[in-house]
Amino acid sequence: MECYSEQTCALAVDGELAPDEAQRLRDHLVTCRRCRDLVDALRTENRVLSESLQELPEETASPAGFSHLRRSRVWGDLAVLVAVLALGSIGLIWFNELSIPAALEWFNPFSASGRTNLLFSLFDHFPTGGTAMLTDYAAVVGFLSLLLRLGGALLLGRGRLRQPGMRLLIVLLALSLPSFALERRHSDFVTVAANETVDDTLMAAGNTVRIEGVVNGDLLAFGRTVEVRGTVKGDLVSLAKRTVVSGTVEGRIYTFSESLDLDGLLGHNLYGFAQNLRVNDRGRVGEGILAAAGDVTIEGEVKRSVDLLTSGNADVSGSIGRDLTMSGVSLTLTNTARVGGNVKAHLRQLREAHIADGATITGKRDIQVKVRQSQFTRPRFYFHQAVWFAAALLVGWLALVLFPGFFRATSQAVGSGWLSLGLGVAVLAGVPMVMVVAAITLIGIPISLMLFAVYLAAIYLAKVWVGAFLGRMLLKPSGATKGDWMLGLLVGLLILTIVGFIPYLGGLVRLGVVCVGLGAFCGQLYRSSRPVITA
Repeated sequence: MECYSEQTCALAVDGELAPDEAQRLRDHLVTCRRCRDLVDALRTENRVLSESLQELPEETASPAGFSHLRRSRVWGDLAVLVAVLALGSIGLIWFNELSIPAALEWFNPFSASGRTNLLFSLFDHFPTGGTAMLTDYAAVVGFLSLLLRLGGALLLGRGRLRQPGMRLLIVLLALSLPSFALERRHSDFVTVAANETVDDTLMAAGNTVRIEGVVNGDLLAFGRTVEVRGTVKGDLVSLAKRTVVSGTVEGRIYTFSESLDLDGLLGHNLYGFAQNLRVNDRGRVGEGILAAAGDVTIEGEVKRSVDLLTSGNADVSGSIGRDLTMSGVSLTLTNTARVGGNVKAHLRQLREAHIADGATITGKRDIQVKVRQSQFTRPRFYFHQAVWFAAALLVGWLALVLFPGFFRATSQAVGSGWLSLGLGVAVLAGVPMVMVVAAITLIGIPISLMLFAVYLAAIYLAKVWVGAFLGRMLLKPSGATKGDWMLGLLVGLLILTIVGFIPYLGGLVRLGVVCVGLGAFCGQLYRSSRPVITA
């Protein structure tokens, strides 16, 4: 028979196991020395904690006084949190009502152009200095983790490090291994000379990346400026402030740039996310364009369809072989524009469609005005919310049935307040950095994808933990049955759902719920995997 987990043994020591399961555990302890030592260690730990509590002043050790103190701290933390959220919402309302000059609209983070500028400014920092920052961040976090691990082993008498720490070291060693079939170049100025040929995929990072020769594989370029003057036989993947293609890319272009200028030849599709995207008069796209951008200008030739999502203007004076579909502020087709299929546009105002009389459109014209409708007037909104609510309730029920001890402990950990909030903020901001660092090498990409999946699942579960804690705190049930926990979860999720749709305040509440729930979840994961204390 397999040994019992530490969590099951802890529940047995606390007297929370079902009678039949507790009897099976006692029968198992007769023949298993490992589990017997584990149970003895847990009992010793409980006894030490009990003796420590008995040494506190009488009024503090009193259950009624302790319960009252804990409730007062919880309500005090909630009062501070409500005050912060209220002040934040008032500040947001005041900021939104300011009249910002048009010349400074790009700097307003609450406008489309301002958010776009902020986003690209952040991503511009990554290729120009962000890698060094992430490396330092990983080094500091790793050093602190190792220091805490060694300190805990020495101070608490844990004579060995557990396997999770060893697995972390293995992962870090794996990330340092070189990748195969990949040539990497990193300096302030990276160049492939006109008489040079790179036979493998090239990963280049620097302030300026310039390709004048031939790259027989793909080109992965990270820098302030990426220039392709020669030939790339494969695909071009660029993360840069400015990407310029005046040569030839025989594959596809995947770009995340502040500006993209295509003045050469592209064999297949262009997939882009850019603040300014421009296909110059000498630019040729062998297939189509799918892009999200601030402003788009097409002066050259696109063989197939163009699909655009813009926060600004789309100007077409060149040739598009098939359909043109766009959603944005304005659309302009000059006298030289030619569209071989249909033109479909979603604009804010009908007058923002400027189609010259000389423009050639083979298919139909469909210019629609986007009407902003409140989401609360749509039946589909309530259906989606009901589905999401039922899904969260189902996930909570499964977690309670499959992992009852972990579910209850994590929900109660939400009550630690600022500790969970601080840990959640650190995890929410730190994990994406770790994923980026892991994905820099090809061998780390699977690790990064798995970490991303766990990260999303933990964020989703955050509202479950917070909802269960909030419901039990409000209902104050006398028992601790599954029915009591589910009723508390139902009430808590209902309150969080309603509060989440309050203008301005709802977004801050959702962010706070994610941070607190994520911190409680990660803290409980650490406590569940802690080393066993032997007597």
